Amino acid sequence: MDLENKKVSRSLRHSNICSSVVFRPQRPQSLVSCGLDMQVMLWNLQKARPLWTTNLQECEMEGDSPQSAAQFFNPPLAHSLSVASCGNIFGCGAQDGKVRIFRVTGVKFEPELEFHGHSLGVSQVLFVPETYWLLTGGNDGKVLLWDVSSDVGKQQKSPAKSFQKRKAQASASTRKDGKLNKVASDEYARVLPKLTIEHGEKVNWISCAEIKGSNKVLVADQSSSVSVYPLPEP
Repeated sequence: MDLENKKVSRSLRHSNICSSVVFRPQRPQSLVSCGLDMQVMLWNLQKARPLWTTNLQECEMEGDSPQSAAQFFNPPLAHSLSVASCGNIFGCGAQDGKVRIFRVTGVKFEPELEFHGHSLGVSQVLFVPETYWLLTGGNDGKVLLWDVSSDVGKQQKSPAKSFQKRKAQASASTRKDGKLNKVASDEYARVLPKLTIEHGEKVNWISCAEIKGSNKVLVADQSSSVSVYPLPEP
């Protein structure tokens, strides 16, 4: 929308509901979007078509993940995006309970990290400003705080190769227990939440703010109330 002229300047389309769209900081012509078509897209406002597109389901199939079969019943519908203050790192939360981190490199983006964030769908993701701390909210009623700075804080020579290496290590150490296929690798084990908030209701929206000199996370759910929880100092 062109707010000055009060009219639509351009329409950018997904093949299903577009659930989230975020401009990249300090890059007013660049934005990322995601939707229930399982697509994550990188756009430039000067072009009608996306510069780069990733299908979350195809990413899993290419990695030959033991959980790929389960995705027919719980596909990675993309619900929420957040871009870190640097503008090159963004996170995506999906219905399969995973959080995926990507790095923008030029006119495309590469997978950098993925981990299981929630036992149900991830409804919200939000980078804390000026940090690589990521807040996630889920349909399981939890709000989690993750510190991914050790994984994305330094520019890697080849994030795609690093990501594929981590996935290969995860696949090699997978076991089946009859009920669930659990990834028991060092990669997944070391990505643990820094803080867990048992909110108790499905999370519809999260934000963070400084209130009376301390950091807080604001949480909205199915009720008419907004809950406020303290956050640790970065």
